[in-house]
Amino acid sequence: MARVVRFDRLGGPEVLRIEEVGVGDPGPGEVRLRVDAIGVNRAEANFRNGTYVYQPALPGSGLGYEAAGVVEAVGAGVHDFVPGDAVSALPTFLMTEFATYAETAILPARALVRHPGNVDAVHAAATWMAYSTGYGMLLEFGGLVPAMPVLITGASSSVGIAAIQIANSIGAVPIVTTRTDAKRQRLLDAGAAHVVVTETQDVVKEVLSVTNGDGVALAIDAIGGAGLNTLIQTVAPGGSLVVYGWLDPAPMPLPVHPDFRARNVRTYAFTEVTMDDDARLERAKRFVTAGLRSGALAPVVDRAFDLTEVVEAHRYLEANTQLGKVVLAVNR
Repeated sequence: MARVVRFDRLGGPEVLRIEEVGVGDPGPGEVRLRVDAIGVNRAEANFRNGTYVYQPALPGSGLGYEAAGVVEAVGAGVHDFVPGDAVSALPTFLMTEFATYAETAILPARALVRHPGNVDAVHAAATWMAYSTGYGMLLEFGGLVPAMPVLITGASSSVGIAAIQIANSIGAVPIVTTRTDAKRQRLLDAGAAHVVVTETQDVVKEVLSVTNGDGVALAIDAIGGAGLNTLIQTVAPGGSLVVYGWLDPAPMPLPVHPDFRARNVRTYAFTEVTMDDDARLERAKRFVTAGLRSGALAPVVDRAFDLTEVVEAHRYLEANTQLGKVVLAVNR
């Protein structure tokens, strides 16, 4: 028997509950994982409250994309992992099919990657949603290269911190935004080259100032909403605006720059790397694993809760006060 997080109705964090269930053996292509830590993501909060891109299967829905732990058993056809392997789970599946908020989880072998020995379970669980998302946006689709300026909104999120580190790791220039001055110094300490405080500074003016009037070749946005019309004005002609989140629930306009010269605008989902293309997934695994091993990429964990505190962890996540990742630790 293992403790597993479930919910029977849509709603706030209070709908989450823990029950004990029998996990069973992994099927073909699957692995049974002893879970030591779990990454908590905005996607899961949205899934829980019914605003995600797909709906949970109620009652008794599971939850969770990320985890780190030790392989306990492998199913038929699994040759890349053996019991005892320390691994992390990537978001390569739907939460209606598999879930990680548990002491023990059955997961597809395709979702697993060994993590370097210099990364503990808590930080390994904080890695793959953020860094695979950042890798895909910046490198696979954003074309980021050394010395290129990139604007990162909502930069105190786990994806924002990952994007800062990825940009720095290749010699690009991360310019970031944050709503208030409270996190400004922490973002500079995290590696941001410039920080724009949106409550007190003009985003367009500041970005143009630090780019000598050129604007950025790439902007990645976690917020959406009407602010896209402002954000597009920071992008240089021929540059790209990539939208990957919708923290602002207001309708998103089609952003058009006042000078009418072309800018590329597209949405991005982490599935474009983790689910849609095996070659991209392998490149992401290699890039992130190498960065973890060298220390160029280092997940920032804001706070770790116990699995039994899952309701409090979701409340904390939705308060938007963290810098970096919220994690659940599994203490048996």
